[in-house]
Amino acid sequence: MAPSMDRLGYWGKPTSTLDWCEENYVVSFYIAEFWNTVSNLIMILPPIYGALQTFRSGLEMRYVCSFLGLAAVGVGSWCFHMTLKYEMQLLDELPMIYSCCVFVYCLYDCFKQEKTISYLPISLLLGFSVAVSLVYLQLKMPIFHQVMYGALVACLVLRSIFIVTWVYPWLRPLCYTSLGAFLLGFVLWNIDNLLCDSLRASRRALPPVAGGVMQFHAWWHILTGFGSYLHILFSLQIRSTYLKHRPNVKFLYGVWPTLHIESPKTG
Repeated sequence: MAPSMDRLGYWGKPTSTLDWCEENYVVSFYIAEFWNTVSNLIMILPPIYGALQTFRSGLEMRYVCSFLGLAAVGVGSWCFHMTLKYEMQLLDELPMIYSCCVFVYCLYDCFKQEKTISYLPISLLLGFSVAVSLVYLQLKMPIFHQVMYGALVACLVLRSIFIVTWVYPWLRPLCYTSLGAFLLGFVLWNIDNLLCDSLRASRRALPPVAGGVMQFHAWWHILTGFGSYLHILFSLQIRSTYLKHRPNVKFLYGVWPTLHIESPKTG
């Protein structure tokens, strides 16, 4: 997508089908897109903490997989933006499909008895993941991946709105904060794509750190990582409430939201 006048660095010439708007190897000789790389930390560290906390709480493994799936996307995206190699691009894009399928399963299967497994939706989502992977490996067209990912996100949005409208209205703030962060990230992602030349010119006129703030693809990582993390908390709250646990959102160090599950209600 970006102009091809960037310098070469440690990883050599890009082989990925996408090269984003951030200038290559400007900040570091070893990292092709510095800001687009380090911004993935929000998709790696908090989800790993969430997975550990979920496991310790004895909650269902599907939610541990949700957190680890988000962390896998963060690791893949880190490798992709660091190297701009096609293999690393796949390590970013395909886990986006797989993790989103886990999110869909959790949200659409949340009103079932504990420790039950619905094999039909699992089979459908697994088949979808395999089909998308095979087609994408043949076509190598990013737009195909983006449309398939968008379809999964649309399923999550529709289900989320249904739940907070008809089932648990008190979860609207968490739901809409998650959706709002994702939507804002999507807007910035498009601005970064459409106005790349203007953004590059503006960043060159600013100090390095100020220019880094205008890396809108990095903000896409931050906002969608935060929104996805909140979505998992939202899904966990729905499930925990249905199972008659007492979920409670608390803030780690007064900043980062985490979900604490108290013992089931008795009587």
